Amino acid sequence: MKKIIVSIALALLAASTAHAADLGGKLLKVGSDTTSPPMESVDTATGQIVGFDIDVVNAICAKINCKAEFVTTGWDGIFAALNQGNFDLVASGVSITDERKKAMDFSEPYIINSQAILTRVEDEGLALDDFKSKGKKLSAQANTTDANVAESIVGKDNVVAYDSFSASVIALKNKDVDGVVINGANAASYEKEFAGELVVPIRDLQSDPLGLVFRTGDENVAAFDEGLKAIKADGTLDTLINKYWSVK
Repeated sequence: MKKIIVSIALALLAASTAHAADLGGKLLKVGSDTTSPPMESVDTATGQIVGFDIDVVNAICAKINCKAEFVTTGWDGIFAALNQGNFDLVASGVSITDERKKAMDFSEPYIINSQAILTRVEDEGLALDDFKSKGKKLSAQANTTDANVAESIVGKDNVVAYDSFSASVIALKNKDVDGVVINGANAASYEKEFAGELVVPIRDLQSDPLGLVFRTGDENVAAFDEGLKAIKADGTLDTLINKYWSVK
């Protein structure tokens, strides 16, 4: 009886292996706006693109037999470039929204992100109600869920959207705005980068699931979902989350 059980288990394992996604070592180009540590950024010492999103894609590729080549692309044109075939997918901390799902396909979510507000150090006592009721101005990168959250807090007339995150930071430093809505996952990195100048006193605003982005109808979505499921199941994804956001 024991031999029969072992044989059945081996047969199930073989069947599972046989049906595992295998992209045959395919090289996939991955577009990313590499200005948002720790999600993705360029290591100034090596020139390499690094970060959580990069590690997630590489871990998935290890499961489904593919290789990833990351391409720095400005956020304002990243989805158009994807549709034009400049790369095969986007890994850039992209929130999954109903509106975006009309124009592109997403993987299953790999992490949940919540927005936060970056302010000058002298304004770290500001509360969310201060932004809502005192005519404060917010900035955010244009065409992002961060910009949508900013509008929901202070109204469209009090939001200044810029093509890049760096432009929003300059506006904040120049006192053209009172805060910048950011991806909350980046809060610690920004506080470190702008130590003594900028802080993130308001956190845990709207929460969004993040996903990898593909052209509509791309068959690789199913393979990446399978790889994502595998790195969740074996603890790889949790290890990567702890690597970037563990309390030290």
